Amino acid sequence: MGAMVSPAMAGESVTLNLPGGPNQRALTAAFPQKGRMILQRTRPPLLETPFAVFDRGVFTPNDQFFVRWHWAVIPEQVDVAAFRLSVRGHVNNTLALSMSDVLALPRVEMAAVNQCSGNSRGLFEPRVAGGQWANGAMGNAKWTGVRLRDVLDRAGVKGGAVAVRFNGLDEPVVDGAPDFMKSLDIDHARDGEVMLAYQMNGEQLPLLNGFPLRLIVPGWYSTYWVKMLSDIEVLDAPDETYWMTTAYRIPDTPGASVKPEETGFKTVPITRMVPRSFFTNLTDGTTVGPGASVPVRGIAFGGDCGVAKVEMSADGGTTWQATALDRDEGTYGFRRWTSSVTAPAGGVQTLKVRCTNTKSVVQTAEPNWNGGGFMRNVIESVRLTVA
Repeated sequence: MGAMVSPAMAGESVTLNLPGGPNQRALTAAFPQKGRMILQRTRPPLLETPFAVFDRGVFTPNDQFFVRWHWAVIPEQVDVAAFRLSVRGHVNNTLALSMSDVLALPRVEMAAVNQCSGNSRGLFEPRVAGGQWANGAMGNAKWTGVRLRDVLDRAGVKGGAVAVRFNGLDEPVVDGAPDFMKSLDIDHARDGEVMLAYQMNGEQLPLLNGFPLRLIVPGWYSTYWVKMLSDIEVLDAPDETYWMTTAYRIPDTPGASVKPEETGFKTVPITRMVPRSFFTNLTDGTTVGPGASVPVRGIAFGGDCGVAKVEMSADGGTTWQATALDRDEGTYGFRRWTSSVTAPAGGVQTLKVRCTNTKSVVQTAEPNWNGGGFMRNVIESVRLTVA
């Protein structure tokens, strides 16, 4: 990771069209195990996936999977032979599991979207503080690992347990800063879906995506997906640490939305994702010929459940038609959708796409706003220029 000293590729940049600017971001290929990425921040590393990558398939390649760390003190290497996963707290047996111990547990696989809580924050108006992501702080992978429940059962959870807290190998930069830790209610932790992954897309986890173990919390934002997981603590009282009680909180309102000047509202921890859909083969301003038949495709995900349908509008949202959904790779993963449109004789044509999930939640027609820049899922649009 010493390559982070000068990560930008000479002269290469990408335009993100963020309303608050700046629009230009450098491209970098200097981070370990990573290809061309949009550089949002060097220390700690924030690397965004170039959006064209999402048109290549429903699984995001490991070398272009987004990266987000909270603290800059990240191990540059991990000695797998010496690594131990601690399981402690309100348990019958304190454990120190080697990777061999973890690999000996029953193996499971799951496709799931990993999305930063602040994905698309740079599109908020008025602008809010934080990493100014466009739409590329997300990715979908097939995760391979073991159930958290199986690990907890091996330790033996005592009666009265209420939560499980997770910690990784990253450390705060200065003394007294809050160590990054997240927790789940005990029933959620033991639901059989939460898992500890040691592979993504059939390959070893990249270092910057959490090697050697990463917590996978399907359907929840990635703030809970603790990387370089090294410590699991079962709690007999609610977790009152900083990253649960102060950070990553949203207004307790529909869509987590408030007015920019609003104050005095109740907040709750951000948890479940909401449905989203995107165009992947067209960008705003794409030029097409008069009367041309234009293939349209994209990706969608249901958030905390599956995709029920994806609809596209070719008239700016006045009418909607169902698109064709490709193979379902798993409840929590991306679904590719396809359609086509006939361009008018001239002018500008506005296409819109919206996803409805299996809980009947539909993307919103108007963007939400909150001070954290969290949970954006407004209906996406692209304008085609006919010429």
